Amino acid sequence: MISSLKGLLSLGGLSPKELAARVWRAMTYDDVFNRAAILGFFFMLALFPLLLCLTALLGLFAQTGTELRDSLFSYLARVAPRSAYALVYDTVNEVVEGGGGGKLTFGLLAAVWAASNGMLAVVDTLNSAYHVREARPWWKARLVAAALTLALAVLIVSALALVLYGGQIAEALTGAFGLGGGFSAAWGVLQWLLVLGFVLLAFGLVYYFAPNLHEQKFRWVLPGMVVGVALWLAGSLGFRLYLRYFNTYNAVYGSLGAVIILMLWFYLTGAAILVGGEVNSEIEKAAAAAGEKDAKLPGEKSPGERAAGGGSVGDAPAV
Repeated sequence: MISSLKGLLSLGGLSPKELAARVWRAMTYDDVFNRAAILGFFFMLALFPLLLCLTALLGLFAQTGTELRDSLFSYLARVAPRSAYALVYDTVNEVVEGGGGGKLTFGLLAAVWAASNGMLAVVDTLNSAYHVREARPWWKARLVAAALTLALAVLIVSALALVLYGGQIAEALTGAFGLGGGFSAAWGVLQWLLVLGFVLLAFGLVYYFAPNLHEQKFRWVLPGMVVGVALWLAGSLGFRLYLRYFNTYNAVYGSLGAVIILMLWFYLTGAAILVGGEVNSEIEKAAAAAGEKDAKLPGEKSPGERAAGGGSVGDAPAV
């Protein structure tokens, strides 16, 4: 952990200005903005099968389903743009009410398949960031993408459980261990720190397992985790404020305005994920050039070893 924090603070020996310049050149070279649009498209495809799955799950708990659904939407409304939220809300209400095993199975499989397509796009972009070729068999790459998709779903559900049932969890812990009132006050802060931790871990899993690399070190993943989550939060809130005061999408696109806004939000989400990967790549590359033994140069799967099957993908952008 100490070495990971050291890697985060040292930035591979680069100054913040140098790192920003390198990341910008790498983003242009790796076509990050167009790849983020691809991710946004796949996120859009995965959204509604996932909502179908969630609706089926909620239908299995008829007594608390309505309350839980309302709670989920209330927290979505705080982050998502208003028009995007309205589109999602209306779509869920149009889904056939109630749930059963068939709907649940179909929704889960469709959501995992669609979301794993988006994860494969993340894999491809992160491979480009590290300048390595995808040498894993197609089934293994698909399996990694599906496993990451499921892992992210578990983390998201865990974060939502903390948000929705934090008060009940605090009461249960207080009663079980005889904790005082100070714990309830501290839990209000700890609860959101844990939620942030789950989001950071979700980004970290993507950066650690998605690219076709060996001997990944957590210290070279941590900087991108922090930057990616920070960009996602800032982008979501900034986009929300922009739409509050300067929303012209409905006037220009009419009834499609909500769809455009939702896709733009997904685009910002994909861009945040990919920029975090570029940050990790540039920091590790600079550290390897400076002599760090556990860092990898462009085109290397592990320190000192060129990627098999053709090595690197092109040359790295000039620094």
